[in-house]
Amino acid sequence: MAIASVSSISLFGLSGDAVRIEADISDGIPSYILLGLPDAALSESKDRVRSAIINSGEPWPNRRVTVSLSPAWLPKSGSGFDLPIAIALLVAQGALSDSAIAEMIFLAELGLNGELRPVRGILPALLAARKLGFTKACIAGASYSEASLVTDMEIIPALNLHELLDFLRNGVICELPKVNPKELQPADRNLDLADVVGQAQARRAMEIAAAGGHHLLFIGPPGTGKTMLAERLPSIMPQLDPDAALEVAAISSIAGKLLGANQLPTSPPFLAPHHSATAVSMVGGGAHYIKPGICSLAHHGVLFIDEAPECSAGVLDSLRQPLESGKVSISRAIGNVTYPADFLLILAANPCPCGRYSGRGRSCSCSSLQIRRYLQRLSGPILDRIDVRVVVESPSRLEMARVELGEDSLTVRTRVLEARQKSAVRFRGLGWTLNSQIPPRELREKYCAEKSAMNFLYQVLDREELSARGFHKIIRVAWTIADLEGHQRPTLSDVQSALEFRQSLGEFTA
Repeated sequence: MAIASVSSISLFGLSGDAVRIEADISDGIPSYILLGLPDAALSESKDRVRSAIINSGEPWPNRRVTVSLSPAWLPKSGSGFDLPIAIALLVAQGALSDSAIAEMIFLAELGLNGELRPVRGILPALLAARKLGFTKACIAGASYSEASLVTDMEIIPALNLHELLDFLRNGVICELPKVNPKELQPADRNLDLADVVGQAQARRAMEIAAAGGHHLLFIGPPGTGKTMLAERLPSIMPQLDPDAALEVAAISSIAGKLLGANQLPTSPPFLAPHHSATAVSMVGGGAHYIKPGICSLAHHGVLFIDEAPECSAGVLDSLRQPLESGKVSISRAIGNVTYPADFLLILAANPCPCGRYSGRGRSCSCSSLQIRRYLQRLSGPILDRIDVRVVVESPSRLEMARVELGEDSLTVRTRVLEARQKSAVRFRGLGWTLNSQIPPRELREKYCAEKSAMNFLYQVLDREELSARGFHKIIRVAWTIADLEGHQRPTLSDVQSALEFRQSLGEFTA
């Protein structure tokens, strides 16, 4: 009897667990038994592993083979266990020594010809392996660019099983073709806020949103620049720090969108799904493999939904949990997964069904009832979570005739960074860094506005013009305005400006 043990990683969300692949080769009727809650793709590994071993010139054990994936209670999914199963069988036959695979994990799919193929989630899997104490990882050559983002592990890429076995036996491995970094980087979008004509109020709202992490709603007729403004919001947001960039890259890796990337992202992600997107695509899901949704892919970035009232029922409401907690929890039969989803939401909508309600509304053919019903498709709970609301009108003739450009993104981003530094210093050691994250209790005690401003807010609250959530959100926005204006504490004018941004849609909802 010969038994061998090889290590790999099983991902569940962004976290990973070590899996021990044990192979037992014993006398008896030739058979192959796979244990340990494998899914359909993993159950098919027998034929892939057998063909890969034979076509690589290695022996296949023509005896009773039992492969166990431990811990047995943990569901295993995907074809990434092909390579560790093959290595375990070769070790059990004596074709490889136990010392050659010490402190090493294996993660790759096998082709019938022995080719090592990439699997999704390489980056978070290696991060989990590093945390568990592994120092070496054998992966497919096509995954090397992504795996190289983990700098403190020895990454051993191979193009096929024969090449990997040469390394494990003799320490020799073929050199991979060099990758040109320029070919793997996305094209520069060259989106600058200076391209936007006029729209002073909307530009100010974007600056406040970027500085404090507040959510935005743009309402205006088609062609006024709502999408143009939203696309340029990442250009005035701070660049991702290394930890945030690694988290963003890990989520993209699980979704299979990071293959070929050889450096961490630096700009905040920007996601703009079509309004026909489903709730599952928005928050994530899946029967056998729980994938991150659009809101998780927008983590540390911007999620822009154009034509928001046209979204199917329940799609926008599915964002209520991530808007409040910064994460989304998905429950399926195979278990519960929590993905981070701390994004800045921008909604854009036409003012009416025909979209021509602008200025005096002379070209609009919609009745006042139709206008109200159209915007009522945005549910009250979602609107209550939107901190800043702006009516985007068409630029005037004078603004269109101007030759000089408005402020560029670099100038605005400098002010945003200064405001964020003020809030980071103010909240140092408290567990949050942005004004939008101040807990309600702290807002009422330590971080309230000036006395005159608070009295003003209480009067608005007495008139039932605000909910409790709206009351707190106005104070948070006022703190951001105060940081941009250089005030030590929100003044009456800061609170009034924040309230004005929140109540600017009265003409459409009255």
